[in-house]
Amino acid sequence: MMGKDSSMMKAWEATVKKTQAVAKKRANSIFGTAHGAHGDEEDNREETEVYMAERVLPNGDYYKGEWADNFPHGKGKYLWTDGCIYVGEWFKGKTMGKGRFTWPNGPCYEGEFKSGYMDGIGSYSAANGDTYKGQWVMNLKHGHGEKVYSNGDKYEGEWRRGLQDGQGKYAWKDEKYYIGEWRNGSIWGKGSFVWINGNRYDGYWEDGLPKGSGTFKWSDGSFYVGNWSKDPRDQSGTYYPFDGSSEGHLDWDPQQVYNDLSEHHISPGEKVSILPSQKRLAVWRSTKGGGGGGGGGDGSTTKPRRMSVDARVSVGVEKANDRMHLWGSDGEGTNNNNSNSNSNNGSGTPIKDDNDLLNLHLQSSNPKQTLKAPKKSKRQGETICKGHKNYELMLNLQLGIRHSVGRPAPSASFDLKPSAFDSKEKVWTRFPPEGSKYTPPHPSSEFKWKDYCPVVFRTLRRLFKVDAADYMLSICGNDALRELSSPGKSGSFFYLTNDDRYMIKTMKKAEAKALLRMLPAYYNHFRAFDNALVTKFYGLHCVKLNGPSQKKVRFIIMGNLFCSEYTIHRRYDLKGSSLGRITTKPESEITETTILKDLDLSFIFRLQKSWFQEFCRQIDRDCELLEQEGIMDYSLLVGIHFKDISPEGDLIPSTSHTPQGDSESEGTPRISRADMDQLLLDPSKWESIKLGVNMPARVERTVRKLSDCELQLVGEPIGEYYEVVLFFGIIDILQDYDISKKLEHAYKSIQYDPTSISAVDPRQYSRRFRDFIFKVFSQDS
Repeated sequence: MMGKDSSMMKAWEATVKKTQAVAKKRANSIFGTAHGAHGDEEDNREETEVYMAERVLPNGDYYKGEWADNFPHGKGKYLWTDGCIYVGEWFKGKTMGKGRFTWPNGPCYEGEFKSGYMDGIGSYSAANGDTYKGQWVMNLKHGHGEKVYSNGDKYEGEWRRGLQDGQGKYAWKDEKYYIGEWRNGSIWGKGSFVWINGNRYDGYWEDGLPKGSGTFKWSDGSFYVGNWSKDPRDQSGTYYPFDGSSEGHLDWDPQQVYNDLSEHHISPGEKVSILPSQKRLAVWRSTKGGGGGGGGGDGSTTKPRRMSVDARVSVGVEKANDRMHLWGSDGEGTNNNNSNSNSNNGSGTPIKDDNDLLNLHLQSSNPKQTLKAPKKSKRQGETICKGHKNYELMLNLQLGIRHSVGRPAPSASFDLKPSAFDSKEKVWTRFPPEGSKYTPPHPSSEFKWKDYCPVVFRTLRRLFKVDAADYMLSICGNDALRELSSPGKSGSFFYLTNDDRYMIKTMKKAEAKALLRMLPAYYNHFRAFDNALVTKFYGLHCVKLNGPSQKKVRFIIMGNLFCSEYTIHRRYDLKGSSLGRITTKPESEITETTILKDLDLSFIFRLQKSWFQEFCRQIDRDCELLEQEGIMDYSLLVGIHFKDISPEGDLIPSTSHTPQGDSESEGTPRISRADMDQLLLDPSKWESIKLGVNMPARVERTVRKLSDCELQLVGEPIGEYYEVVLFFGIIDILQDYDISKKLEHAYKSIQYDPTSISAVDPRQYSRRFRDFIFKVFSQDS
């Protein structure tokens, strides 16, 4: 939560507790108290007044049931004007416990709720007749469950984020069934398909079809063993008759299995029009006797305020005072008085707002400015038009890529032969201006084109699910490439495709050698780990220009981490070292495309539990690969999109973190409710969220302190959170710890602290990098 040694935050917490006690004492003295407790509340339970109420709310909604602090609290029934109904348990205006939610068009969920979400054990009946019974997490089927489809199909097994994932059995209405592994709603992994006549296939699957090694068995005992693929050219295998006597299946074709399976689809999941967690309550801020809620009154003239279910004003920009309500235990959200002031001025109007006190206390302990979004910048790069010094080089590159990708080649298996990785495995092609048997005519001077390890990179593109036509169109289409304004620190130039999907970097010979040396390990790493964070490489090429110099220009084609529909507001290049790791630009010149560094970082990245665990595992795996290959000086490139920015350009913090131990906060998602609801409406949208890509998260602001005249590498968290979307990956992975880096380390070690410099041996670099990354990334608990 907060930094352990943060005296400022301890003082803040003490002030919050004090104001809570004052608020309870004042409320008891004014209104009297009926004691009620919720079973899941923290040890210091509040004294809550619970009573039966019937409310016809201003927007037409209707509620009847137990009521406390101006919210449904206990058991009750709520009817929305659109026809949705919830009957069950409530806690401070949120569905919490057991209940039933029905939609106007017929669907119904009955089971457990948590913080407004379907969460726990529950049953769901869809409008189309599908039924599901099992575990839920945040409105999604997650865990073990059984689904019966209206067409007669049935699935029982593991679910993950609304899709079949893990071990499970799917039975079709014609009694054929599959039992085995699933991934993202598709048959994927090891499993068995059984036909009604007793025939069966046992083996590996990919995207719903046999792929890889497998065995087809007939009911008479004969079987076929081989390598399976949808492409007949990649199929191979051997038929074994039962006891060597039967020859009845010699004319059988494995393609018959694919033809049969093409008629057996997995029924799609239903689309939900609106989720329970999206339903806001229209309640009024008033006392029990207030007339605004429609429940009778004592003549109170307190002006009601329309509130949403999470106790925030339903219109306007969220203010700091509103954020403070989640710290307190005063569910009504009324203004609290300063304990050193009079309770009121005789008319019930508070003299002093304790939330103002809290804000003043925070600012006096830690004066800080409101964060602003960086200035918008023009589109990156200069378009390479005719007359540009590198125009001809761009044409050469595009011609070479079009030739390489368009060249017909057999579809290779993912199990590549060692010879495919041989650094001598390269293809030279001559491109004369007039064209040749294999190349088209072009307006450039004659050049030669080289493809390094073409089979490996072609297979990597398949592994990365890159469509060859789209790839060629991005790089070689009518739109020109864009050259970034200045070369990188290494002297390399960078080019971006017009659609921003790919980045092309010129390479030194040493970098090309490093990549070719580590290519087998790199390839196997991506085969083993789908979520690998290291840079994705799509091709390694060389253009050799004719003329006296015989100049060679080597290119690597990479994915652009920041190609997204989201605007990337801040970019960080993080290494875990401090020497020179700060941006020299003044604040006024920092834009959205400025690359900030370690000492510029003023956030801690908070990831949801399962994502954080996977992040830690993958960082360890990727660093082990780079360490084994003798690589150092790599970085974690992080991009942040802030969701809430005011028209004036101020970053708007989200609701402050609730104190640990608050039962209402346990298990509550740490990303914005609106964003989560959008994702949950369509479970397939989760497919766009991968480790390091489109990840909803939160960042907590930090402040550095001087220690022995040096700034902390990681600042102290101050409890100010922002809803964000994160992008991150490990870049610059081609730097060997060669003789030049060893000399750099020796030279800088004399002048500076050896632990602060970038050039250290791969093992030390990996350890320091991980230590730093695991400090600036943490679980959002």
